[in-house]
Amino acid sequence: MSRKEHLKLKGAEVSCCVKYLLFGFNIVFWLLGAAFLGIGLWAWAEKGVLSNISSITDLGGFDPVWLFIVVGGVMFILGFAGCIGALRENTVLLKFFSVFLGLIFFLELTAGILAFVFKDWIKDQLNFFINNNVKAYRDDIDLQNLIDFAQEYWLCCGAHGPNDWNQNIYFNCTELNPSRERCGVPFSCCIKDPAEDVLNTQCGYDVRLQGELDQQRYIYTKGCVGQFEKWLQDNLIVVAGVFVGIALLQIFGICLAQNLVSDIKAVKGGGAPYPPSPHHGPVDLGTEWCWIWVQALAEGYLCIIALFLD
Repeated sequence: MSRKEHLKLKGAEVSCCVKYLLFGFNIVFWLLGAAFLGIGLWAWAEKGVLSNISSITDLGGFDPVWLFIVVGGVMFILGFAGCIGALRENTVLLKFFSVFLGLIFFLELTAGILAFVFKDWIKDQLNFFINNNVKAYRDDIDLQNLIDFAQEYWLCCGAHGPNDWNQNIYFNCTELNPSRERCGVPFSCCIKDPAEDVLNTQCGYDVRLQGELDQQRYIYTKGCVGQFEKWLQDNLIVVAGVFVGIALLQIFGICLAQNLVSDIKAVKGGGAPYPPSPHHGPVDLGTEWCWIWVQALAEGYLCIIALFLD
């Protein structure tokens, strides 16, 4: 006997399992969003941004704190809607939660397809983004730490090579540059010596005054764009798996919300939420929509992975 037939015989009731599973799912989401948002606001407070809002636009490069603020804000709002909607059995909040989450899912899917179709444009934008942030390297400590991490992780220096650091006022080789870092590179470009226990932050000084072959003994000479592309190709299955896992969590949340809305409508209507079909029995649109989401996920992501593997 199907669940909807069971509801018709016994009287409609909201499934406690679905209700509290959705609540638990969203309380984690909500707390993570609050943590991200708190970290972002704390970072801005430490940098004095909250006391001078206009300074948000002063930074020439990318402020990594924006990631925490935007991602944390979206997670917080979605988690709040899902938690309260499930706990109070509020169909408006539950529908907002499922529609908003579905919109994010389709935006992710669209972004993945567009990234493949316009990969040359994406590459140009990545070059522009990195060079822009190279110029602003000393302007923001969070941006500086992000660039240092990227160069150390991918064993690279600049967007295309060490000479990209000529765009930074502290590292350029012009005679008018009074900086001690003139014709150098950040320490994160340096090849680490395993014998050194203390980090040498001056290892990149004057290194670009030497020839290219000599530079290879002290610093990484490959650009971060090329190294990132190579890393992406080497770890494509893992990266795709992470994105599919995130998408499955989104589908799971949407399915729970749709099923709970279906149960709430059944209780308010005094019976099964949808009239039974004369041929196929009761129709559960919540479950049916879940299968549509799952099919879209499988077809969309498998298509993207196949395109990248080709």
